[in-house]
Amino acid sequence: MVSGIHPSHSIREHDVETGLQHGLGHVALLVGRLLVATIFILSGFSKITDFGGTAAHMAEKGIPATQLLLVGAIVVELGGGVLLATGLLTRWAAVALFLFLIPATLIFHNFWALEGAERLTQQTNFLKNLAIMGGLLITSVAGAGAYSLDRLLRGDLSAHAPRWRTG
Repeated sequence: MVSGIHPSHSIREHDVETGLQHGLGHVALLVGRLLVATIFILSGFSKITDFGGTAAHMAEKGIPATQLLLVGAIVVELGGGVLLATGLLTRWAAVALFLFLIPATLIFHNFWALEGAERLTQQTNFLKNLAIMGGLLITSVAGAGAYSLDRLLRGDLSAHAPRWRTG
């Protein structure tokens, strides 16, 4: 038995628990949220700055009511991205973005219908979206962590703040 580790726990489980207790896990949750949120915020802004081009691309893919659905996509991406980044309504934002990515991934990255270099490009984008969806699922379960508006608004910062080792 490794000193301080219960026999039923692996060393890795102990490291994760210790990391959360000492704040490292909470920092990882914050950084992870910011990294995932970045793609949604930037994508939402790019849809605003190229509204016409994005609407045309959506129409090419057979999307009906493109302008209405484009506004919806902008709201989901920007709103969900900002909520995720700030850690406000984090679990809900993660689920909403996860659900948003399902049709977006299937419609816009349908690599199986393509050939050549475009097939490889869209397969990479498809797999990237699956990875993002995995991160969103983890966030929907793990929550925002200590460094979030969710935690601040619950008013329990001192009770659940990370405890750093001092010696």
